[in-house]
Amino acid sequence: MNDHFSLLALGWIGIYAPVALGAIGAAIGCTIAGQAAIGAMMEVNSGYGRFVGLSALPSSMSIYGIVVMFILNRPVIPANAGALFGLGTLSGLAFLIAATYQGLCCASAIAGSKSKPEIFGLALAPAAIVEGFAVFAFVFALVAAGGIPK
Repeated sequence: MNDHFSLLALGWIGIYAPVALGAIGAAIGCTIAGQAAIGAMMEVNSGYGRFVGLSALPSSMSIYGIVVMFILNRPVIPANAGALFGLGTLSGLAFLIAATYQGLCCASAIAGSKSKPEIFGLALAPAAIVEGFAVFAFVFALVAAGGIPK
């Protein structure tokens, strides 16, 4: 009886994990980049909107997590609990890590473009590359979710 309950609990954790872990990562990434943006705004007289916009970039991981959660949302049964746990938890971890490192990339881009505004576009490239890896995890989760029994 307890094994059955534990298995079902893991399935439910897997359904909610993408949004929870994605939101945690987005909060961390936005905090890192936001602190850099505030520091940059103290030193320049213009370009505030670019800094604020860049500091919000890691929030996209929350959106990916919400979409994956909706795709995984189905009745949890012993036949699908393990797959829901694995897919949800691993995609959520990918979003958490990507958001954290994207925040670091955004902070570097803000710091660099503060001193040299003409590199702003190029400074976005590392953050965009990190976003690409999150998109890979997102697409894989969407495709793999189609094979989980309902």
